[in-house]
Amino acid sequence: MALFRHDAHLDLTHEKAFTPSAEARGIVRTLSEPIEVAYFYQKQNQAARALGAMLRQLERENGNFRVQLIDADQNPALASSQGVRTYNSALLRLGERRVEVITTDDREIALGVLRLLRIREVVICFASGHGEYDIDNFEFHTHFEGAHNHSHHASGTGVVLMEQHGLGRLRRAIEKLGLTARKISFATGEPIPDDCAAMIEANPRTRYSPGEADAMRRYLERGGSAMFLIEPDYALDESIAALLAGAGIAVREGVIVDPTEHYFTDEQMIAVSRYGSHPVTRGLALSFYPGARPLEVVPVPGVRATPLAVSSADSYVIANRLEDQTKAKSGPRASQIIELAAEGRLNGSATTFRLIVAGDADFASNSFFPYLANSDAVLAGISWLTREERAPAMKPPVEVLPTVSLTGDQMRGIFFVTVLLIPGLIAFAGSAMWWWRR
Repeated sequence: MALFRHDAHLDLTHEKAFTPSAEARGIVRTLSEPIEVAYFYQKQNQAARALGAMLRQLERENGNFRVQLIDADQNPALASSQGVRTYNSALLRLGERRVEVITTDDREIALGVLRLLRIREVVICFASGHGEYDIDNFEFHTHFEGAHNHSHHASGTGVVLMEQHGLGRLRRAIEKLGLTARKISFATGEPIPDDCAAMIEANPRTRYSPGEADAMRRYLERGGSAMFLIEPDYALDESIAALLAGAGIAVREGVIVDPTEHYFTDEQMIAVSRYGSHPVTRGLALSFYPGARPLEVVPVPGVRATPLAVSSADSYVIANRLEDQTKAKSGPRASQIIELAAEGRLNGSATTFRLIVAGDADFASNSFFPYLANSDAVLAGISWLTREERAPAMKPPVEVLPTVSLTGDQMRGIFFVTVLLIPGLIAFAGSAMWWWRR
């Protein structure tokens, strides 16, 4: 009687394969409208059966989440009448709205719930026309950037030739969240469309014209939001530099070198584990920036600029990646700002703009977006720019190989413990035992 009245769930698998993720549970608990889920699963598929068990658990979290599990082989007519043509399809309904998700992952179901709850269309506009990273490019490769200058394996020999990275993985993540990605060009000086909830300028290669800078200024003055991802080798033209300075951000020249907090063995691949206090950085873990230029806060009345990511206090700046670093190493060292967020009124306008500027663009590209907390940092920034930072958060899954990522300090610590400390203790214990028993 007690078990019947009070359901209990015990998942004894090491991977918690039959327990919904914390993100999915959090989204279901916040539901205030009834959502119906019909999951047409294949009985022979173990992952599909596991998802069915997780959906039943999510159903207990909130009475507004109603689940119907249907064996597609035993009910082919019902599946056909609902327009289902594929095994493991989940139909999510909220009133007249409907979303279909083909998956065996509870996180995909939660993302479908977020898309179903989204009433208005949120458009993320990506600037084009200046050689920016393309959202239609899904190619990627893993490489290292640093003193040996953009190479594609640890030894420093370039073996892969690629014209540019892409933002296809970021675009796919945006679309899974129910947002719309669109490329725009304002090279002719035409205004940025009003339906752009946020505008992203990812690694421009050519200079802006005065008309384009004016279009960007007018967009921010009427309450727009923008994200600038600027690589160290880009010569920022005066019009955009003045626009960013008016928003409280100055983009400096050079490349940051951090001997203390870096990824792998590359001191120019900055690892960040401590962030400024801001809605964008809430709950972020370790992220890294593969080659970044320093930023600076410019005091502007009515504008609040907040550093999001900074390097360690042992950092210094060099002119370019290939220069002799001897003089820079002996010079002054200080923490450098890598990413900034600004909010306020531009030129006394009536509405508030939001702006994020990062001294690196590669961390959001296909090659680095899925790793560590890079995707969390980018998506949290977009959420803040679209003024949805208080909405339920969910990270779209990205298919990558499992890796263990360590900073330089962590690698040195592991070396000290495993190579020096533990063997040393064994040698000491053996010597002490020999001395005692001699």
